[in-house]
Parts: sequence; structure tokens; C-alpha cells
Amino acid sequence: MRPNNFQVSLTCAIDGLLDMEADILQKGKQKRNNISCREYYCYKFQMRDNKENIILYSGRLFQQYSVDEFIKVETQRLDFSSFNEDLFRVDVLQGIVDILRLGEREASKIEKQNFLPTSFTGGPRDMCQRYMDAIALVQYFGKPDIFLTMICNPSWPEIKQHLLLTDETQNRPDLVSHVFRAKVEEMKTDILKRNIFGNVAAYMYTIEFQKCGPPHAHFLIILTDDYKLLTPKAYDKFVCAEVPDPDINSYLHKLVTKHVMHGPCDNLYPTNSCMKRNECKFKYPKSFANETTKEKNSYSIYRRRNTGKSVKVRK
Repeated sequence: MRPNNFQVSLTCAIDGLLDMEADILQKGKQKRNNISCREYYCYKFQMRDNKENIILYSGRLFQQYSVDEFIKVETQRLDFSSFNEDLFRVDVLQGIVDILRLGEREASKIEKQNFLPTSFTGGPRDMCQRYMDAIALVQYFGKPDIFLTMICNPSWPEIKQHLLLTDETQNRPDLVSHVFRAKVEEMKTDILKRNIFGNVAAYMYTIEFQKCGPPHAHFLIILTDDYKLLTPKAYDKFVCAEVPDPDINSYLHKLVTKHVMHGPCDNLYPTNSCMKRNECKFKYPKSFANETTKEKNSYSIYRRRNTGKSVKVRK
């Protein structure tokens, strides 16, 4: 029996589940006899003041539980009986079901060649489609003007105040992701609505979780012609490679010396992880420069003046 188009759109993508939930809420919050997998797990992971949640108290086991439940959700979402038979053949998708249900990883033991549709977030087809969208933006609006990285800090007060007394930040990926997403949305508001860099013609961003650590986001921002950064002085408005003056901005000076300073390496610490062939692979320490210079086919050299002041970091 072939499912109708509405059922296919709901089961083939998480976006369909979100649309279904939004439609039900807009209809006057009608009572339902069932809920989606996303709603159920959000309810189980929710923090409550008057009730202890054993899942949140389980430490590292919480991450294992989250992964197992994610696999169950993906297995249900990628069930071959839910796909549109006009687009995919059931026999071809059987390999995906084998991987998710049986944990099979060797291609020689799988009968059919498998592939993941674009609705599977992070899959090869999904990443290829996102890449083509990004290239299309660059072809139409031009090269990006700003590359912005936003890194999650486990010491953010929004994270610390919701941790349990016996808990650690690395054991609460749900809390870290909630806070980080809220700050990313605020950053997008600053860029797009408050125009801290000027009028934005187009933008794209990605969120990464490298080495199972805290997340970070990379933004590529394309400005309109009136706000493009064409001169070295324009770079100095948004990029600073100098240590802030503690007498003018002590708070920013404290943050930079604590989180942004590289090293020590080179002669001060020859065994640091950045050292390769007796030199820092990131080319530190950088040379001083009285003004920003724009290179034609390489990175710009930002202003880094020699003020005679020094700071002590990491002993």
C-alpha cells in the first residue's frame, strides 16, 4: 500500500514533524492521542525543579542513552515502508535499514548498495545539496566578506547556573546545545537586524562538534556593495589582533588573555602540540606590524603594534 503525499512528507524529514506539530498548535491546541518521537524525547530530557530526572544524573551514560535513542528515531524515520516508491526502490534502501537495526558496517555483508536521501541531515546527499546552495549564493552575490567563528564557552553563566552540584559540563550536551543555540540566534539577530557589520546581502553558517567537544559555529557573510571591506582601514573596524588596553577595557583584556592568546610555544614550550619540525605550525609568534596590509593572493596581515607591554598567560 502506497502512503499518500502528506504521510511521506512527514516521515521523510524532521521538518515534516515540526510542521505537523506547528499545524496542530495553530488549530487551537487540540487534544491528541499520540505524540512524535521528538516531543517524547524532549519531554524526557527536560529539567524540572520539583522532580529529579535520573537520565540527567547518569553522567556519561546520558550521552550513550541519547545516542541509542537517536538511532531508534532514525531507524523509524528511515523505515523503507515510509518512502515514496516513485523516488526510491525498497530493495535499494534495505541496506540502510540493515545498518541502523543490525549495526552492520561492512559493505561486503550487505546485500544491496545503499544511499541516504537528502532528508537525512549530515548525509552525503544533504551535504552536497547544501554545498551547491552555498556556491550559488557566492556566484550571485560575490565572495564572502567576513568569516566569523563563534565558539561555545563551557564557563558561560547560563550553563553553570543550571548544572547540578555533582555534574560536569561535558556530561550535559543537551544543556550546552540549548544555550549555544540561543546565543547563535542572538548573534544572527545582531548581524541581520541590528546590522553590526552593515547591510547583509547573503549569509551561510554551519555548526560543528569537533572531537566530541563543545559546539562552534562558522559564519560566511556577504555584505552589500555599500558596506564591503575594500581597504585595510575598513578591516581595522572589525578585526583586532592586539591585546586590549587594560586601562580602557579591563573586561575585554581579561577575556582575550584568558581565551584567545596562543601558546606558549616555540622556545618557551618546545613540546606543545602546535610544534612541528621545531616551529609552530600556526606561525606564532607573529611579527609586529604598524598597520594592516592587504595581500593579493594570501591572508591579510593585521595591525599588531609593538606597545612595549606584555602579559603573563598559562604560567
